Formats: sequence, C-alpha cells, structure tokens
Amino acid sequence: TAPRAIFSRDHWRARSAADRASVLTRLAALVREHADELARLETLDTGKTLTESGWDMSDVADVLDYYAELGGREGDESLVSPNPNSSSTLVREPIGVCALICPWNYPLLQASWKVAPALVAGCTGVLKPSELTPLTTLRFAELAQEAGVPDGVLNIVLGPGPTVGAELAEHPDVDLVSFTGGVSTGQTIMRAASCNLKRVALELGGKNPHIIFDDADLDLAVDHALNGVFFHAGQVCSAGTRLMLQAGICDAFTERLMARMERIQIGSGLEEATQMGPLISAEHRDGVAARVAAAQEEGARLMMGGRPPEDEALARGFYYLPTLFTECTAEMAVVRDEVFGPVITIERFSTEEEALRLANDTDYGLSAGFRTADPDRIDRMSRGLRFGTVWVNDYNVYFAQAPWGGFKRSGIGRELGAAGLEEYQEIKHVYQSHAPESLGWFGS
Repeated sequence: TAPRAIFSRDHWRARSAADRASVLTRLAALVREHADELARLETLDTGKTLTESGWDMSDVADVLDYYAELGGREGDESLVSPNPNSSSTLVREPIGVCALICPWNYPLLQASWKVAPALVAGCTGVLKPSELTPLTTLRFAELAQEAGVPDGVLNIVLGPGPTVGAELAEHPDVDLVSFTGGVSTGQTIMRAASCNLKRVALELGGKNPHIIFDDADLDLAVDHALNGVFFHAGQVCSAGTRLMLQAGICDAFTERLMARMERIQIGSGLEEATQMGPLISAEHRDGVAARVAAAQEEGARLMMGGRPPEDEALARGFYYLPTLFTECTAEMAVVRDEVFGPVITIERFSTEEEALRLANDTDYGLSAGFRTADPDRIDRMSRGLRFGTVWVNDYNVYFAQAPWGGFKRSGIGRELGAAGLEEYQEIKHVYQSHAPESLGWFGS
C-alpha cells in the first residue's frame, strides 16, 4: 500500500524529471564509491569471481547515469495537428506502481535495469531480489535512501517467488510487473497479471547459438567462445553454449577449445587466481548434472567434464567442471533447452543457409553471435537471425544505450536503451482547440 499511496499523492512523480535524474546521478556516485563493498557482497551471494562482480558494479553505475541523462531531458512532444487553431501534445507519464522481480545470477545489475528507468519515469516500486541473493539489493536500498530517494518510493520485499512474487504479480495495486527469470515463472506471472490487465515486461532466458564460419580467425574465435560460456559458470541467459562450427574447421577448433578449457582455474570467487566459481546451489548443480546425463543418453559425445571436480579443496562447494559435448544435433534436448551451467554443445554445419536455418530452429530468441570476415555474409546473417541481439565477431557485449530483450519464448518487452524507459511510461495525447466552433450537426 505504501507505493500506491506515495504515487497517488504525487510525491515523487510531481517532481521534475531533472530533479529525479539528479537523485539517480547521486546514487550512481555512491555505487562507485562503495563498489568494492558491493562487489564482495555480490560474490558472497552468487559465487562469481570478484573481477566479474566488479565489472557488474561498474555497469550498475553506468546504467544509473544513462537513465539520469535520458530521463532528465525528457519533455512533452508537440505534434502537428491537422486542424486549424488547435494544438496537439504527446505527454509521457509514469505508469504507476511497479513490481520489480530480479534473478539470482546478476542480482544488482538486473535490479538497476529495472530501478533506474522506473524511478526516473516517476514510478514507485517494490523490488524483490531472489531469496538466494538479497545482500547487494539491501545495501543498494540504503544507498538509494542516502542519495535522496524518498521513503516509500523504492521498497524492498524478501521471500520466495511462489509466495511473495506471486502476491506482487496478482496484486490489484500493481500496474506493471517486470520479471527476469525462467519461462514457466514468466507464464505464471502473465496469467496472474490478467487480474487487472497490468502490463508485463519479461526477460526469460535463451538458448543462444554462436556460429563460427571457416574464414574466422580461429584463435580469436576460441577465446570469444570461452568468454561466451564460462563467465559466472555459464549461469548467464545469453551464454553462447550452442556452438555451431563449419565442417572444415570443426576438428581444429575443437582441439584448441579443449586445450583452453583444461586450463580454466576453478575455485572460490574470492580468490584472485579463480577464473570460474561454483554454481548457485546444490539443487542447481544436480539439475545441470541431470541434463548432462540425458545428453549422453541421447547420443551426444562427452569430451570433457561432465562431473564435479575431484579436488578435495572444492568438495564443499557447488562446483562443476567445464563440460564439452560433440556430435550434437539440433533435435537433442541439450541443444534445445537451457542448461544454465558450464556446458558447451558443438554442432557441425556445411553452408551458410544451413547455419541460419539451424540457428533459428529454437523456441528462444534472446541472442546470437557469428564470426566471419565476409561483409556480404555479415549483412545476410545479421538480417536473417531471429534474435533480440546479434553479435558480429564478438560475444556477450551489452551496454546501457542498447535495448535488451528477446523474440519468441525469450520474453516480452525490452530493458535498457530508450525502449527500457518506455516500459515504465504511459503515453497521453492532449488535444486543445483554441477557437472552438459549433458543428451544428445533431438536432439542428
């Protein structure tokens, strides 16, 4: 009730866009000031390396600054009216009370993607972190208050999704639900949101192809393939775990990939030498192991990994070895379904047309990447791939200015960019006649 009361009283939305933006700018500065503290909390929660957590905190501050700049210069837009002696104005207003439900893999970064546009738009919000990773969100809320976010504008609730998250999705006082997570939960939220036809914005993951053509620089392609999968132990919605290799380079590429995978340093995210940390929980590790076992039953050939490490020093953690499957086909569940772990599948293809057909043969559409030196092929593939983000000769690159979201089962709506702000706005058309005249039509 507090966010609804605050929103209804115009306490936050009545302030100028520039004023709200200044609060975000102060919050960005505080995130940078406390970046080391926040990064350590993020690593303690998620298990990812401190280096990765540090990158995340830098990105959080950048997102806040971006929306401060974008939202701070927003104003009414004049339209050209077709009628004489009249004016037409497009007004953007905050949508209202927003439920912001975040995942466990990028707790504070994903929160910033939702909080920053919601606040600068003039909305009030209820932010729910995953019950597995609440620490940085709680500290962020303290910093937000220090930056000048008024009481009741940004609220934190803790608890599991099936109870707390469901209440947010169903509550009639909530005008929008922004959720990042799994497809089945997203479907549940859509059904719950129908109670008052609230708006939904859903980012639901993906199964992302990374296509390597035979004219690519192999060593660079191998390096980027590793970056595409093993950050945060593969627990990334955009991870390029579906590696597609042109037949002529498949064997050589696989050999180089395996040589690099063998040298990946596994350990605690708090240790400087660690390159890949643990999975989020024992339950999740068991789920990854079950998918690996099913892949072998389907006929995929296990080349590396496929089990927890044998090192006694890692026995108490939820670690899983970098895993590689070859001889995979597009019909296999391990190729079609999101594993969300450090598992790569390799498929061979012969022609560009085959690569495009196979890549698009998926229920998802979040992201895809490909590598080639052919400028004509770059144009054809960029246009032909049915994904929300397409990377050319790179992988897993994102920034605040570019919209993020997917096609098909990867979700609805966009985060980041101008489109990310529009999710939190209603558009109103105001038409004014400056010299009203009688039409004299009815009853005359």
